[in-house]
Amino acid sequence: MPGVSPHDRDILRPLAARVRMIADSATNAAKLRRQYDHNDLKPGRPIVLCFPEGAWDELLPPDTTQCHDPTLHGIERHLRTTLYTQEVLRDDQAIEPFFNVGPKVSHDGFGVDVPRHHGENRGSFIWEPPIKDLDLDLDKLHFRHMSHDQAATEAQMARLNEVFGDLLPIRRRSFPFWTTGLTMDAIFLMGLEQLMMAMYDNPAGLHRLMAFLRDDLMQVMDWWAAQNLLTLNNESDYVGSGGQGYTHDLPPAPQKPVLDPRPQTPAPSPWPIPWSSRWGFSESQETVGVGPDQFAEFILPYQKPLMDRFGLLCYGCCEPVHSRIDLVMQVAPHLRRVSVSPWADQEFMAARLGRRCVFSRKPNPALVCVEFNEQAVRQDLRHTLEVARGCNVELVMKDTHTVQNQPNRLTRWVQIAREEIDRCGAWG
Repeated sequence: MPGVSPHDRDILRPLAARVRMIADSATNAAKLRRQYDHNDLKPGRPIVLCFPEGAWDELLPPDTTQCHDPTLHGIERHLRTTLYTQEVLRDDQAIEPFFNVGPKVSHDGFGVDVPRHHGENRGSFIWEPPIKDLDLDLDKLHFRHMSHDQAATEAQMARLNEVFGDLLPIRRRSFPFWTTGLTMDAIFLMGLEQLMMAMYDNPAGLHRLMAFLRDDLMQVMDWWAAQNLLTLNNESDYVGSGGQGYTHDLPPAPQKPVLDPRPQTPAPSPWPIPWSSRWGFSESQETVGVGPDQFAEFILPYQKPLMDRFGLLCYGCCEPVHSRIDLVMQVAPHLRRVSVSPWADQEFMAARLGRRCVFSRKPNPALVCVEFNEQAVRQDLRHTLEVARGCNVELVMKDTHTVQNQPNRLTRWVQIAREEIDRCGAWG
């Protein structure tokens, strides 16, 4: 990799120093304690989290980032969003005194093209599903072949370590994939309407597709473990569909070498991390329009062996999981965080979850993305806090694709959430 210009170095080092100062602060230490207690299901005050996601360009316009080098431009952006979260949003996210770099991993896809045609300004997209007939086209698919550019991974870590590693140490932290839900890949391959119709018109073909996707992801997981690329995700790591990974409850990694018996696979280094020492995540937003019986037949049985590999599990994203939470809880005793989306029956979910799982409430982002009506925001939060009083609650504002160029809306939402929690009085 090329050297780093004095211009870019002078931009990155002060940012890294500010991040480290926050990570070492007493305020951050208090956040750490609360996050651990929260995810370990100890009674306590609700957690407030804000992930601007699509609205970041309105909070930090692109010209805010000043590095000339394209790669360092992205590093600077990451540092600035971390600082904005801590210094402006001021939610309950804790941070670590490190800068994480993911391994440079890629794959060759399923063997078919899925061209996407995007709209303008972060708009939606359409695609042409390559599978027109499950019986005729399924054999076109192959398992994804994974590869790791170890030299590129090490070069990036060395470069960043030379720039600001003395201020913010560089470490490898793996983010293998987001979800084991499978249905997102299924609809890209065959289309949403076609997937739902296949439950009636060709159930055997749909079972074949879901089994293929399960087995593909299983071998991807095996590859990550065999390459010894897994790391823990029990700190500031983003887990599930909104939350941080702090917990003491994940099974510890083995403290002795574990060798892969297959002779064609290089032996991993001495301290491999197994999937059972990590958080996992599954969901099925795409099947929100099908009933629990179809979910139980076509989706959950294929997710289960993937979910079983993790030490703790998050379930759900934007779909209202109240119609399927009983099914998920029956097959996932290690379930720890459940998404309670804007369309979920909160009363039902609170009764089901109690203190068995984190009640991860996602307020409707339209409350801050369209018109910011403080009274409506308060009423929404107040209802959640009243309904879920006996739960381990986190309030997660996310999926905000715009704030109408009024960045203060998100800061104000965090303030209002805390005011409403205060209004509830003692919690626990």
